[in-house]
Amino acid sequence: MQRWFAVLLLAIPALASGAELKPWSGGPTPALELEDMTGQVHRLADYRGKVVLVNFWATWCEPCRAEMPSIDGLRNALDGKPFQVLAVNLAEPLSRIEKFAGMMPLHFPLLRDRDGAVAKAWRARLLPASFLIGRDGRIRYVAYGELDWTSEPVRTVVDELLSEEAPGQRRAAPAVPRPGQRASAWRAAHPSAADRTRRRA
Repeated sequence: MQRWFAVLLLAIPALASGAELKPWSGGPTPALELEDMTGQVHRLADYRGKVVLVNFWATWCEPCRAEMPSIDGLRNALDGKPFQVLAVNLAEPLSRIEKFAGMMPLHFPLLRDRDGAVAKAWRARLLPASFLIGRDGRIRYVAYGELDWTSEPVRTVVDELLSEEAPGQRRAAPAVPRPGQRASAWRAAHPSAADRTRRRA
């Protein structure tokens, strides 16, 4: 684990700019079950049917801090829609996370990956690492580095994911007219000679 953290720290400076959302090709979505700062447990599976942004971050990561306001802006812009942010802090003490949250109020849960095991399972070797989860529960896009989450390209991707059907959701089938209704509709479209005569009269 210490070696993994060392690699992570060395990689941080290279990620200050140039990040972009890229389609995910890394396989199945790992499990995620973590507590927030109040001890409430959040499970990714519980958010199935929503688009979820899973963001791995740390207070000592400057690009992580820099993009937090835009993440909060995206979340606020999508208030009332099936969208959720889960910000996973990488192995920092609760007191440090609370201090950060006090200086930068955010409207989404800050989860605690106390030993870095979840970040490792998600291959979040670089920070910030962000994963967009579709409504079907699969990772669809990934970004390593700072992003403006309120930018038009990002919003386009998120809106596309929001427009997809949630699992188990079906589009309403067109109403099928009853036999009597079908007959009436056919007569209206194909009036007989007697009907035409009555209408002229």
